Amino acid sequence: MDTLKWWQQTAVYQIYPRSFQDTTGSGEGDIPGVTRHLDYLRKLGVGAIWLTPVYPSPMVDNGYDISDYTAIDPRYGTMADMDTLIAEGKKRDIRIVMDLVYNHTSDRHAWFQESKRSRTNDKADWYIWRDAKEDGSAPTNWRSIFGGPAWTWCEERQQYYLHTFAVEQPDLNWENPAVRQALYDAANFWIDKGVGGFRIDAIVYIKKPAVLADGPVDGADGLSSIHKMIANTPGILDFLHEFRRNVFDGHDIFTVAEANGVTPADLPRWVGKDGAFSMLFEFSHTNLEFPDDEVWYRAETWPLTKLKKALSDSQQATAANGWYPIFFENHDQIRCVNRYFPEGTDKQKAAKAMATILFTLRGTPFIYEGQELGMANTAFARIEDYNDISTHGQYQLALDEGFAPAEALRLVQAHSRDNARTPMQWTTAPQAGFTTGTPWLPVHDDYPQCCAEGEEADADSVLQYYRRIQAERFNGEAAAILQQGRYEELLADDERIYAFKRILDDQATLTLVNFTNETIEYDASLTDGATVLLGSYGAPEAGRLRPAEAVVYRL
Repeated sequence: MDTLKWWQQTAVYQIYPRSFQDTTGSGEGDIPGVTRHLDYLRKLGVGAIWLTPVYPSPMVDNGYDISDYTAIDPRYGTMADMDTLIAEGKKRDIRIVMDLVYNHTSDRHAWFQESKRSRTNDKADWYIWRDAKEDGSAPTNWRSIFGGPAWTWCEERQQYYLHTFAVEQPDLNWENPAVRQALYDAANFWIDKGVGGFRIDAIVYIKKPAVLADGPVDGADGLSSIHKMIANTPGILDFLHEFRRNVFDGHDIFTVAEANGVTPADLPRWVGKDGAFSMLFEFSHTNLEFPDDEVWYRAETWPLTKLKKALSDSQQATAANGWYPIFFENHDQIRCVNRYFPEGTDKQKAAKAMATILFTLRGTPFIYEGQELGMANTAFARIEDYNDISTHGQYQLALDEGFAPAEALRLVQAHSRDNARTPMQWTTAPQAGFTTGTPWLPVHDDYPQCCAEGEEADADSVLQYYRRIQAERFNGEAAAILQQGRYEELLADDERIYAFKRILDDQATLTLVNFTNETIEYDASLTDGATVLLGSYGAPEAGRLRPAEAVVYRL
């Protein structure tokens, strides 16, 4: 068995800084707020913190529109604050992981400001510019990820520029070696600062087809999905291997790429010893309701077997070469207690069940802020209360398709990224202890019952369960099995139970999770002679699983 690296022997905690802790009363979280809670995270067993972008940004897309890759946005603090966070984290064996957004910049970035001035300046070819069609229309009929045309006219250059996402997020031209070098230099700036790795955003879009052509119309707007036209264009891995050689190799860091559309079968080419990254987020298990696209009004229901197959495929694809980042939530996903369980399921029980899977699959567990408390989706009463740009785009798409405003609002309430962006719930004080001011996004109204302060004092809370199961994963009697053992699914056709083993030599664990809101029975011989490592209800009942119950056995 290979020796595991540090990032394979710990949990990673994702922080959305704007919503984590405000120390100034501005209503927005900041870097000193992260530093304030390092001991809380250490107690949770966290060895790395992934920060979503804290660089200068106009905040059109909450920091994913970056105007300077090597500075800190004043709303979050100073570079000295970042240096303090890195240093204080190091004292606690917690490394800071930065978010690299390299498909696009903000239109306020100095690079784009120069590029758009003329067709002959030094950065004229740093972005993707095209002439209009003969009739003056956009070069292609592509729809951006956030809705609307993916091309915007620039008066100064008398050309269109491409933006996979918002109008204010022009795509970089990765075909230009100078662009690539500038991006590598920015990443190396942060390595010199002492960061422990990178999460790389929207990486599947950096390579564009040699010929940009119209795609099939697939919506009432007469446009074609840009994702289907450009994602994972052949040749992208050449860029990414160059990225690895120029930045990642030779450093004790980890990299994890966001790669929507990369299938489990493709994972061996992307990760591992010969891949471009340490790990890769693929979304087959979080896009279950969107098999063909992510238009929210087309959401489909799905059977448990579909979720189990997605997880098993990812486990198997990285079994021999690579490592899997286990996750069920992030800043772009709804809360897992809502996504994976029937309406009416006890949220605390659902949260413990998902934690059990998170810490017993093979790979590095990624916890999203508030997940360890069992935080749930919200439902703002008005579309104006939503901040997320994609929510407003999806709302308009639904209206264009003929949905009434109330129905369009219901759809975005169910799927909005703001479900995961409401402020962290620390205490029962006003605004959940997140801020003394007015929060940038409303606090979830369940904070008096779901907050770190209350769960700290409750031995049966979700937070305490997370602490117990991470201790079992990394330091318990079955730690070697849970970290290094191979994965084997059981009961693959069962639509109620997710069951799998982790096997190391002649030792094994068994995880059983009930995804229904009913008590169900299973073949008790599965656990003959087994001992209980952990159970979400306490002591389990042989051959029976109660609603949303999860049990881990040592076989």
